[in-house]
Amino acid sequence: MRNNRKLFLILFLTSSLTAIQFLLPESSKIVSFYNIFIYHPFQSLRNIIFSIVPFSIGDILYILALIALIYFILQCLWYILRIRKHYQQLSHTVLKSLVVLLLIYAVFILGWGGNYYKPSLASYWQLDQMIGDKDSILVPFDQYLIKKLNDYEAGYQNRTFKTIDKQAQNYYREYTDSRTRKYGVKVKASLFGNALQYFGIQGYFNPWTGEAQVNKNLPSFMLPFVICHEMAHQSGIAAEDDANLLSYAISTLVPDSVFRYSAYFNIWLYTHAKVRMRDSALAKTLLQSLNRITLAQLDTLKHIRKRYESSISDYSGLLYDGYLKLHHQKDGIGSYNKVTISAWELEHKPRGRFIEIP
Repeated sequence: MRNNRKLFLILFLTSSLTAIQFLLPESSKIVSFYNIFIYHPFQSLRNIIFSIVPFSIGDILYILALIALIYFILQCLWYILRIRKHYQQLSHTVLKSLVVLLLIYAVFILGWGGNYYKPSLASYWQLDQMIGDKDSILVPFDQYLIKKLNDYEAGYQNRTFKTIDKQAQNYYREYTDSRTRKYGVKVKASLFGNALQYFGIQGYFNPWTGEAQVNKNLPSFMLPFVICHEMAHQSGIAAEDDANLLSYAISTLVPDSVFRYSAYFNIWLYTHAKVRMRDSALAKTLLQSLNRITLAQLDTLKHIRKRYESSISDYSGLLYDGYLKLHHQKDGIGSYNKVTISAWELEHKPRGRFIEIP
């Protein structure tokens, strides 16, 4: 009888979640309703609750989930080795675990997943997106970003994680209409620290707690852009290229040379990597026009990557690529560097002193 109830619940949850994921891409009205009346109030509520705790509750939940997974695997192995005696316990454990997983996924859709079906930020801002040969903008944009880096390097200064977090919160409140800007944007230091470097991760958003986590040990010149990127997720921006674009838009709008420098630096990394793939000799020539401070910072990043180099980041990248493609992001992990085109288009569009976020 217990298993019958579980089977019914599994069937109900599976069919409901499948229906939701079919409906969301087909109905902009449902997505808009979700965005305004479900996600944003829920996100603000979560941040009010979890901001009381100075550390990441989401990270604690991840650790507990890993322990639960290990326990589940060991328990199943124990039952399998004694299958005749523990067949009912095995089926009960498996079905119960499926129910829990489906409920967790339902909370994921409620608390975050619907955002993947929103129109892109570039289309919402009516950026051109009609460049015939997109590769043709790479070199001019690379040169533009190098000039900006050379202009702003004199005003660059190291700031602490807490200082940058506070400043980013204020910039979201002052320069955007983010519906979560008052209660829903705040970054916490990840409990996993530099261990994230092995996975190639700088920051991440927890879709169940609504918390944004960043490795606070990142070089200071990376932090403003990364923190604004994670706050973009808290504002309901799901697509990674859109989060990059919003971070770039905010960081280059505010009257803060440290934020501007960080934005130009991070977008230059994406742009220059593309130039290097197409013409390594030209990329090397362009690199020679960079100022000494930026070149030294590039050496810092190379040292970090070399120190934490491992195959773990390849596997984690493949998993995240699959995750993004499963949730309406056809370019997967490659979507990060799509910001090169949209950022260049943003630079050619008249900009006010206020940023609208869908």
